[in-house]
Amino acid sequence: MRFPLIGLASLAVSLTIVAAAQDAPAPPQTPPNDGAGMGQGRGRGWGGGFMGGRGVGGTVTEVAADHYTIKTLTGETYTVHYSANTRVLKQSGQRPAEGAMRVPPEEIKPADIHVGDVIMAAGEVDAGAKSVGAMSVVKLDPERVREMHEMQANFGKTWLMGRVTAVNDTKVTLQSPVDNAEHTFMADENTSFRRRREPITLADIEVGANVRVEGAMKEGVFVASTVNVMGPPVSGGPARREGPPPL
Repeated sequence: MRFPLIGLASLAVSLTIVAAAQDAPAPPQTPPNDGAGMGQGRGRGWGGGFMGGRGVGGTVTEVAADHYTIKTLTGETYTVHYSANTRVLKQSGQRPAEGAMRVPPEEIKPADIHVGDVIMAAGEVDAGAKSVGAMSVVKLDPERVREMHEMQANFGKTWLMGRVTAVNDTKVTLQSPVDNAEHTFMADENTSFRRRREPITLADIEVGANVRVEGAMKEGVFVASTVNVMGPPVSGGPARREGPPPL
């Protein structure tokens, strides 16, 4: 299953979903000076690419003087090319206090990344060549990686996220970048809806909106407990509805 880092990333994300992508600073505008691995494709690494499809993530299987080889969660092998212009960072394992700013990642050397580490590389991805010319590389904190794997395992069981494609009575269909698949959830009288911090109703959910859903499977149906709209609709127009208006 692909997992956006929302990036992680994205996902992507989004959606997010992952603290690593949020902690990482924006990559510099200057690409690596050798241009290695630069392409026009969109990433299909950890989560189908993150940062708008301009990155991949995975476990390091090889370290060389100018590149890393990584294996993504989908089993694909990518080459991450880096140079003197590539920012190499380590995600902090320190948790910020409630309400405090996130602890920024620290600068490290390329040699500080080893086989077995999990990294995310931002840059132009050539999906055909399975390579990325990295503008930045972030070494993820092992505890965050564990949490991400746990979160991935619970996708579709306790949470969903994606872009709404239809609203039929109390049934909402969405397309998720997490696994590039369609999912549905049901709302009931106990479901709460919010846009940012403002309470809304099911009638305010529009096609094109990006949502994050918490809930649980009940008799084979995902029933939402909370639905959070993460931004304005991607495409305008009211949601397609069938049947009587929701209560």
